[in-house]
Parts: sequence; structure tokens; C-alpha cells
Amino acid sequence: MVSLNPVRVLKHEADEEKAETARLSSFVGAMAIGDLVKSTLGPKGMDKILWGMGRNEGEVQVTNDGATILKAVGVDNPAAKVLVNMSRVQDDEVGDGTTSVTVLASELIREAEKLIDMRIHPQTVVAGWRLASKVALNALETAALDHGSDAEKFREDLMNIARTTLSSKILSQHKDFFSKMAVDAVMRLKKSGNLDAIQIIKVPGGTLEESFLDEGFLLDKKPGVHQPQKVEKAKILIANTPMDTDKIKVFGSRVRVENVAKVAEIEVAEKEKMKDKVDQICQHDINVFVNRQLIYNYPEQLFADKGVMAIEHADFDGIERLALVTGGEIVSTFGNPELVKVGKCDLIEQVHIGDHTLLKFSGVPLGEACSIVLRGATEQIINEAERSLHDALCVLTSTVKETRTVFGGGCSEMLMANAVEKKASETPGKEARAMEAFATALRQLPSTIAENGGFDAAQLVSELRALHTQGKITMGLDMNAGSVGDMAQLGITESFSVKRQVLLSASEAAEMILRVDDIIRAAPRKRVQDRGHC
Repeated sequence: MVSLNPVRVLKHEADEEKAETARLSSFVGAMAIGDLVKSTLGPKGMDKILWGMGRNEGEVQVTNDGATILKAVGVDNPAAKVLVNMSRVQDDEVGDGTTSVTVLASELIREAEKLIDMRIHPQTVVAGWRLASKVALNALETAALDHGSDAEKFREDLMNIARTTLSSKILSQHKDFFSKMAVDAVMRLKKSGNLDAIQIIKVPGGTLEESFLDEGFLLDKKPGVHQPQKVEKAKILIANTPMDTDKIKVFGSRVRVENVAKVAEIEVAEKEKMKDKVDQICQHDINVFVNRQLIYNYPEQLFADKGVMAIEHADFDGIERLALVTGGEIVSTFGNPELVKVGKCDLIEQVHIGDHTLLKFSGVPLGEACSIVLRGATEQIINEAERSLHDALCVLTSTVKETRTVFGGGCSEMLMANAVEKKASETPGKEARAMEAFATALRQLPSTIAENGGFDAAQLVSELRALHTQGKITMGLDMNAGSVGDMAQLGITESFSVKRQVLLSASEAAEMILRVDDIIRAAPRKRVQDRGHC
């Protein structure tokens, strides 16, 4: 007699979702992630409060940056994790468009769900999408403008891109001020695109408009007691070495002595050792010593006697950047002075910003180095301003490398959607339905931008679509007026590289989720306890 009980292949803790159930689970997760960040899209997007729990309990972040929100939200759904990782890659690659890419991917999934309900196979949808993304990218490339050879027009492009990027952030009220700051900082990089040369320092207090760009390098530290407070023609040794005399470094070591006098002898020996180390450091012909670790009182006093400015506990990010801009290197041993590259700068002096005292390194060899000092009423405002400015700097550096630009305000999405729809009307077979769905998903971006502004999205998007069909391909959404406007006149410009990355990443991630027909939750590995040493 044949048993009708199903044979269980997987382990007991393992779990499997098949076919429709798996697909539904993936789709719901992806759409939920899109809905989570959708309201932050566009110049009228809303912010989210992220309230840390557990290890970060009590930590509050106020942001509308898609990558920051998705990084902070712990997701358990595998499809949602795919979109979270996608937004992270978008952030790392081009720095902006993290919300757009997530919303577009989730809208593609929403459209795919309708197609699958109509019994169209996922592979047919994927084939249609691939054709659609090629057509969309081709339309985007055709519409892109390139002013890379004209310095004046290119600077205006960069200003417009910075304004457009910042218009959806906390800095939107001061976008002209911060756009100029970001463009000036990026133009100093001379096409190197090395963002490490731009340092952002956050100083609480004051207002956002009190922020400024400072040529040179700022370090949030002070020199030691009785040491020079100002050094001209500085020769800087940057190190990561212990400078403490009262610690025995060997873990768990014990020293046995017969009387107290022996303890004093050990202390004297330690002091001698430290004195030798300071002498070795000063043999490098330097007048400034910057250390990653603490410098205790005795070596600090020795440096003061030798007239050397010693700066302790400079954070690692700080000394790595300092090494880059001064042309030095970080050292840990001091036996071979002739092999060590010492950093140089014209002047080191203390500057006061608000109630903060910082060290300013002027005339550094890396001429493009500069510091942006951000002021603001609260820590949350300054942190969000830093995220916004970082996005703008990333977009500008990628535009300096890839000089093409496209129009924003939903103009590029409408252009791509119309091109895809035109191609769909010429394509036979079910792929045409998938292409139409792709165009509908692209149109959801301008629709969401309009909705977030509290305007009639259906009316504005249908007006925009009609104008594009008539050949007015520079028209987009003017969210200040709540109407359709000419993006070329309004100067609403975006980087071509950001738009291209949004299109390609979203279609690839959505395609990946669409291909899933089985979710297997693996059984946790058992920890084998060694009972032999109880």
C-alpha cells in the first residue's frame, strides 16, 4: 500500500515557500519597502524620524535620505533586503537617487503582479522589461546634454544639479548658498574626484547659513600644555603609536618586588624608555607630532621642552585625511628617519568657530584640500545637512567625470516612458504588455513627486504626457507653482550618471525578484558542544 504522507526532505527547522506563496511574499516585501520611502521623494517629500532601540537606544535621526532610512530599518523579508542592498549600492556608486531607485523597483514589481495575475509568465515579463530598459536608456542618452567643453556653461550645469539635488533635502531653503559651496569644493578637486580631500566638520550652534568653506584642513584638536600654539613652515610626523608610561602592555603580567624602592626603579626605567622614544621621534627633523593614540603627561612635557607641538588622540579618519593632504604617511616605528615621509604645510594655528577651538593647517601640498564647516541648531539638523551635502558632492564629482546632464522634475521619466510605449506599440506578442507596464512604472515617479506636494497627480501627469507626445520634451513638473513647466528655463537639471544608475539598478533588482518561485529558509547550524572539558 502506498503512503500518502509527504516525504520531508528539509530539516525540521528549515522552511520552504513555493510558487504563488513565494511570489506573493517577495512582491509584498518589495512593495512595502517602496511604500515606506515613497513619501520622501521629490522637493515636497516628507521626513522620517528614526528612533534607535537596543544598542542605539535613544538615538534620534530625522532624515529623508532613502539609503539612511532603509539602512536603519531592519527588514526580514528577502525581497525587501534585495531593495535595501540596491539603494546602498546606488548611494555608494553615485551618492543620490536612493529613493528614486527603490520606488521605481517597487513600482515595477507592482506592475509585474498585475501581469502575473493575467497569466503572463515571469520570463515573458523579464524579456519585455529588458527590451524596455534598452529603449529607455537609449532615449535618455539621446536627450542628454553635454557642456563639458564650455567651462562657463558647465559650471552653471553643476550649480543647477546641486540646486536640484538639495531642493529635496533639509538645505532646500538655502540651496543657492550650499550649491555654491558644494560646486566650489568640487571644482577645487580638479577632476580628481577624490572626496577625501573635502572634509566636513560639524559644529553645533548658529544657523545653517553660518556654515562656510575653508581652504585648508581643520582638525578638531588642541596642542598640549606649554607647547607652541602656532607653527610656521610645519614639518609634521603623523603616527599611530602608544605614548603612555604607566601601563604594562603584556596582558595579565605580574611584577614581584621586594620593597617599594624597586617599584621606583621600574618607573625610572619606563621613563627612560619613553625619553628614548621621544628622542627617536624628534630625530625626524619635525616641529609637529600628530598621534592617533593618547600622549601622557611625561612625553607631552618632553615634547614641550623640545619646542614640538604634539597633538594627541586624532581620530583615525582625521589622521588618514591629514596624511593625504600634507603628503605625509602614518608611521608606527621610528628607527629609520630617512625612510619616513614627513608631512608639510605653511602654517598651523588655532581658530575659533562658535565655542569650538580647532587647529587649522594652511598651505597644504594637496592644493584641492578644503574643509566645510557646518553649523546648525541641533545635532539632528547638522547630521541631516551633512548627509544632504554629501549627496550633492557625490553627484557633482560623478558629473565632473561623466559630464552629460538630463532634465529633472519627472521630465526624463516621462521621456523614457513615452519612448518605451512607442516601441511597445510596434512589438508583437505578450512582451508588449510588459513594456507598457514598464512605462507605467516610470510614470509613477512624476506622479509620486506631485502627490507628495499635495497636487492633483493625475491631472499634472496627463498634461505632462500630452506635452511630451507633442514633442515638448523639456517639460516637467514645477513643484513650486504646482504646475507643468519648462525644465530648461527653470534650471532643474540632474546628472545623467545618476538617472542611468537608477534605471539600470531598479530594472535589474525587480527582474531578480520576479524570477523567484521558491523561498527556502535554511535550518540554523547546530552548535556542537565539546563535553570533554567540563
